[in-house]
Amino acid sequence: MDYSSLARKYGTPLYVYDFNEIQKNFIALKEVFAARKSLVCFAIKANSNLSVLKFLSDLGSGFDCVSIGELRRALYVGAKSYKIIFSGVGKQDGELEFALKSDILLINLESEAEMLRLERIAQKLNKPARISIRVNPNVDAKTHPYISTGLNENKFGVNIETARKMYIYAKKSKFLNPVGIHFHIGSQLTDISPICDAAKIVSDLLRELRALEIDIKFFDVGGGIGIRYEDEKQIVLYDYAQGILKSLSGLDVTIVCEPGRFIAGAAGVFLTRVLYEKQNCGKRFVIVDGAMNDLIRPSLYGAHHAIEIIGASEGINLNEPDASEVNLGSRGEDQTSGSDADQKNLGGVNLAETSLCDVVGPICESGDFLAKGVSLPSLQSGDLLAIKSAGAYGFSMSSNYNTRCRAAEVAVYDGQDRLIRKRESFDELIALEKDLV
Repeated sequence: MDYSSLARKYGTPLYVYDFNEIQKNFIALKEVFAARKSLVCFAIKANSNLSVLKFLSDLGSGFDCVSIGELRRALYVGAKSYKIIFSGVGKQDGELEFALKSDILLINLESEAEMLRLERIAQKLNKPARISIRVNPNVDAKTHPYISTGLNENKFGVNIETARKMYIYAKKSKFLNPVGIHFHIGSQLTDISPICDAAKIVSDLLRELRALEIDIKFFDVGGGIGIRYEDEKQIVLYDYAQGILKSLSGLDVTIVCEPGRFIAGAAGVFLTRVLYEKQNCGKRFVIVDGAMNDLIRPSLYGAHHAIEIIGASEGINLNEPDASEVNLGSRGEDQTSGSDADQKNLGGVNLAETSLCDVVGPICESGDFLAKGVSLPSLQSGDLLAIKSAGAYGFSMSSNYNTRCRAAEVAVYDGQDRLIRKRESFDELIALEKDLV
């Protein structure tokens, strides 16, 4: 990927997505469940760009939506309504009504109160609601506490006993049709054991429900498959699928999964340019034009993203061994090659002389950083940095804090690049305010 050319063409900060990688990841997950009825529903919250969603829809993807806006995005790109799931803790009456009228596959319920509200709305519309109930199996996902969702202390779902009562109530209702069962224990999972444990607990409940003649057709295992940001051990997809299938032995159900990060995460990079460096009492800062409003994961979660320094045409990944032997490419015309010294001092970057620094942005917050305590060579104004694995929860979590316009987004597919979101302008940013002053 020629990030230098893309940065020159579209400017920075910039999100770049490799659509070939997105396609590969989607197909890989679809294929491990090929022996069973299955539905892969991309979690729109991970990356909600319309071009990303249209691309996945054309591949046959379904969609997991957690807001009415996400549901409308899925419908806008032509997604089949019978491949759309509506989840989320705080659905409003108008949103539930819109989902029912849209005739989507099912609505995931998070509480008894929500079930009763949906029943009233379905009765008003005289349209029975297909539902699934999110079961909280109280399994520790062994992930960051902010993205752990399967414990009793989390706000998501209901416990086994409550779920059982809800299903019995729904079976007796004229306006609720319980067709699915759902769990999701957390994100960025790197160990299949918690997933398998949760699948076993929820499949046991499914067997109980079947014995009560509640005809559950969809077994939704959520998402959460982790990717490699630093040195994480990634889940083997075959083992993941087999662990789930083992828990469903003898049960004829459609397996639903809701990946977001797994499909889009490693397919995206965030490009940002160095403005300058500064030292504060021996503390080194590399100040760039990207900020926490563009990519908040490091500030919010303390998340690690690998950094690649981009030269004129080549790059060096400083998170890989023997990085100092890689040609960075030149910043100008004066580039030589051949000797060890040349290979360690290219384009003005002395790779043999790195030091710890924080990579920070222009936001007026001490929490505005893209990396802390990373070892980088001395950098100059205009140098380009690629923040890796930023395709999920990057742009979708961005904001206009400090009245900063949001970045542009670019797709690259089969070597061809195209703009899929224009860089936001100041006039667009204030459009909802300027006529009200």
